[in-house]
Amino acid sequence: MATSGEEFHVPIVDLSPSYVSFQGRQEVANEIRQACLSSGFFYVTSHSISALACDGVLQQAAHLFKDSSPADKQRIHIERSPHGYGWEPSESTSIAGDVETKEAFNWCYSDDLDPSGGDGQYVQLDGTRTKDLNQWPSEENVPGFYDAVKTYYGEALVLARHLCRLFALSLALPENYFDSKTTHPSANSRIMFYPGGTPRMEDIGLGAHTDYQCFTILLCSSAPGLEIMSPSGLWVQAPVVPGGLVVNIGDMMMRWTNGMYKSTMHRVVNRTGEERYSVPLFFGINNDELVEVWRCLF
Repeated sequence: MATSGEEFHVPIVDLSPSYVSFQGRQEVANEIRQACLSSGFFYVTSHSISALACDGVLQQAAHLFKDSSPADKQRIHIERSPHGYGWEPSESTSIAGDVETKEAFNWCYSDDLDPSGGDGQYVQLDGTRTKDLNQWPSEENVPGFYDAVKTYYGEALVLARHLCRLFALSLALPENYFDSKTTHPSANSRIMFYPGGTPRMEDIGLGAHTDYQCFTILLCSSAPGLEIMSPSGLWVQAPVVPGGLVVNIGDMMMRWTNGMYKSTMHRVVNRTGEERYSVPLFFGINNDELVEVWRCLF
């Protein structure tokens, strides 16, 4: 059951000073550090992703899930992908046995989606270097979908790399510590759809889980639904922050920091009656990088 969770706070971090000076980046990094030590969640505002890019990908999400025919979706079904990229119906995956109402579209990092152009060295989690693994709806079926995803995802990658510098500073590491480790990052992304209508109490949009990468950047539509587990074990509904994005720590960052930064359990329950859309980017370092736990952090 969700609660107000007065003891649980998700801070809002204004990123604007971090684009001005090193001192500004350090100040923002200190705020991020406090959030990572406590809730493991925070909002970012004044970030680098444009409102046009955010609105564009959310609009295309509605077109994909509501306007595509069953045949169109089956053509890009995740069963046709060895790595699970493409359209995912609600019954395809489940966390902890929950019957989930969500529908999704999944894709992975590729050089053509990266504004930097990439370095041509991207590898999958299984070590393969196969390219062109993403499945996209055709331009005929969902006009403008690929362009909208590319625009948003590209801007999200830029933000993720900027956040990496702030995370480094938050850990008293050199600002460029993660730069060489994120040239072909493990940066899978999804578009999520949670249907509206009259909800049932037993309905779960997405079951309780932690994210496995370093951190997640989450864009949400106006309908709330994200719930975070407080330290006391209560579900706390995350408010919608206009123009803000949710950032949360994942399991890899928690392990990398030897448990200091918190990867917090969360879920999605849409009881608003409105349709809800979200776009999470699960950002991690290059899959072929060596990760060693830091034994001593100040």
